Amino acid sequence: YQELITATVHRVDPVSGNIVLDIGKGEAILPKAEQVPGEVVKEGDLIKVFVVDIRTGEKNGPRVMISRTHPGLVKRLFEIEVPEIYEGTVEIKAVSREAGSRTKLAVWSKDPDVDAVGACIGTRGARVAKIVDELGGEKIDVVQYSEDPAEFIAAALSPAKVVSVEVDPEGNKACKVKV
Repeated sequence: YQELITATVHRVDPVSGNIVLDIGKGEAILPKAEQVPGEVVKEGDLIKVFVVDIRTGEKNGPRVMISRTHPGLVKRLFEIEVPEIYEGTVEIKAVSREAGSRTKLAVWSKDPDVDAVGACIGTRGARVAKIVDELGGEKIDVVQYSEDPAEFIAAALSPAKVVSVEVDPEGNKACKVKV
């Protein structure tokens, strides 16, 4: 599991809104809660889904838990699209996703000569554009990861202009930010 698979929409249940997908070796149900709000799919469409888990021990055989809203979907799409991530030069440190609206991706490069953010965006935004298309126009912000919490928080809040970041001196995972 934790993989990306391409599935064919077999049928959309008009009552529950669940989507029955053909995943090659059988069927899987994409529950309404795991679908991107506002995304419209029709029978026969090919969609990419993220395999969250495989539950064994069910009376009807193993059950595949799939999602279109999981942050892992975005991570896997970037691994496919960006060779630097696939080969390990660029590392995805964090993904925050509000499915259907916006995703923030924090990246870091092991090689100081490789621009991690630039690698993910691609020439004229080509790499990130393919992922945006796959996610139905969801906005994707790629930001530079930093070990310094204040610096990282400021980058994560872009495009907002951050005036100051005060990290809680008691070590709690909290801060006060002025934008």
